[in-house]
Amino acid sequence: MFIGEYVHNIDAKGRAIVPAKFREELGDKFFVTHGLEGCLALYTAETWEALVEKLNSLPTTNRKAMAYKRFKLASAFECEPDGNGRIMLPLKLREHAGITKEIVSTGNGDIVEIWDKARWEEYNSSYNFDDESLEALSEFGI
Repeated sequence: MFIGEYVHNIDAKGRAIVPAKFREELGDKFFVTHGLEGCLALYTAETWEALVEKLNSLPTTNRKAMAYKRFKLASAFECEPDGNGRIMLPLKLREHAGITKEIVSTGNGDIVEIWDKARWEEYNSSYNFDDESLEALSEFGI
């Protein structure tokens, strides 16, 4: 399970360090793609394969389903960290996430998210767990 928050810089070549605690669980090969709400998502090979299987089972006649499948798969890249624990984040993914210099890697259960630091801070300051939000979570047994 991925938990925690780590702040790093991305270098001029577009390489980002993956925190050691996350690298251990991600393994030698993992996948990066568009995440929701303006971040990037890192998947273990096992989690990625399960997601792809689900995406491949979506009906091709459903436009929203196909749009989501394209959103995830067309932007995906396989990653193998270098000897320093860095991965290359392709330009199109950095642009999607608004990544310029400082990034925040966050654990989100079964995935790791990479955020531009300013975007992460804006997201955190904008979300309020009011009574209505908390009540909605009860639908999921939380």
